[in-house]
Amino acid sequence: MNFIETRGNDGKNPAEVTFSEAILSPIASFGGLYVPKELPALGKEFLEKHLNSSYKELAKDMLTRFQIDIDGAVIDEALALYDKFDDASNPVPVVKVKNDLYVSELYHGPTRAFKDMALQPFGVVLSSIAQKRGENYLILAATSGDTGPAALETFKNRANVQVACLYPDGGTSDVQRLQMVTEDAKNLKVIGINGVFDDAQNALKHLLASERFKAELKEKNILLSAANSVNFGRIIFQIIYHIHSYLELVRQGEIAMGEKVYLNVPSGNFGNALGGYYAMKMCIPVEKIIIASNENNVLTRLINLGKYDLNGHGVVSTTSPAMDILKSSNVERILYDMFGDKRTKELMNDLDTKNVYELTAQELSTLQEVFAADYCNGDEGKKYIKDTFESGYLMDPHTATCFKAYETCATKEYVTIAYSTAEWTKFSPTIANALTGELDASDIDALEAISQEAKLSIPSMIAGLFSKAVVQKTVIEKEQIEEEILKFL
Repeated sequence: MNFIETRGNDGKNPAEVTFSEAILSPIASFGGLYVPKELPALGKEFLEKHLNSSYKELAKDMLTRFQIDIDGAVIDEALALYDKFDDASNPVPVVKVKNDLYVSELYHGPTRAFKDMALQPFGVVLSSIAQKRGENYLILAATSGDTGPAALETFKNRANVQVACLYPDGGTSDVQRLQMVTEDAKNLKVIGINGVFDDAQNALKHLLASERFKAELKEKNILLSAANSVNFGRIIFQIIYHIHSYLELVRQGEIAMGEKVYLNVPSGNFGNALGGYYAMKMCIPVEKIIIASNENNVLTRLINLGKYDLNGHGVVSTTSPAMDILKSSNVERILYDMFGDKRTKELMNDLDTKNVYELTAQELSTLQEVFAADYCNGDEGKKYIKDTFESGYLMDPHTATCFKAYETCATKEYVTIAYSTAEWTKFSPTIANALTGELDASDIDALEAISQEAKLSIPSMIAGLFSKAVVQKTVIEKEQIEEEILKFL
């Protein structure tokens, strides 16, 4: 299967590229992104075939249907990393919380967040391609808290790969920061910036598109790629768990095969929601994809009002910091799929030059046929955490935003699958405050308080962070990013 460009072709890039080419050089013509030329038509037959399949068997068959140009042995090696999750037989548990609400737990990997679902196998795939080609790659990662730890974990000590990871200093949880700054592999560089996630992501996109920067890397015999969800190598693995979650409900007898569900996704950069959209188009019956936001509710305004407007809207720091994002990269892939490359280029140019674009009434109607949206503020989120804990389920503040959207957007009598993107250990001060009223607790104190309250042990990979040495101490202004990366190389 070949990949094409969301903003059309500039006559300089190839009109179509292979999967491996798309993930090695993820930015397309005019600053656009790569998307599949067509999606595999899987249908009900595919679901029935995999009703009793393991997660790895499901994943292998879906990747095969995409006809990606990756050796089968490499795919097997990549998918084998799911065996290291908490339960090798079921890396993504789907847990009943209410009669018609189930939580798909995506955080059972090594960094305790959903980014492991895509980045664990992605690291094997990209490193293998680089070795096969005899090329060396710099992988850029910009993180609001979860991509960074997962990218560093998957790429550390891998051949032919170096990583520069950008994060907003003070804009992540302490556990997320420690997961990054204690990494000591020689091929990793962690850079804190005085700014917000959008500054880090804008810098990443600028460098990916900069011919001058790529020329400087070429002098060092290094090529450039990215670990963010601008890279379709991330997205392809994020489709799988939506299909798995649907099949889990059928296995549990909660829905009949072919019955519709709601997908309820806490959304920042929109990659998780995009995976659900592709899964819906390929095989799973979905009534609506519900987008849950925090106070940075630009996606809610887009889906409800048809206007993506950044003017007068700075990033707000919230209790769900991984969603503190204003420019959601993967919305572009939705625009392309619904409205084509010419219109997508027009809309994205308006966003880049005017900080705003507006859909027509017909375009908004098309968008709302698939998506619904609401947002949840921090106080509401903490109440959902407390109430749900008292009913027997512990969740993090990002998952909590789904509960508000479930109440307001799931208007028909279908089961809702909400996606839990991080374990409680990643945001313990907020959760401790929600459960006990404790204020300003350190992460370690909050972890211990929740552990005692919930009678849960702190996973060793989290507990061990507080005794590890901080080796990545760089914090700079955003204007110094390029210089700092070149210094590292």
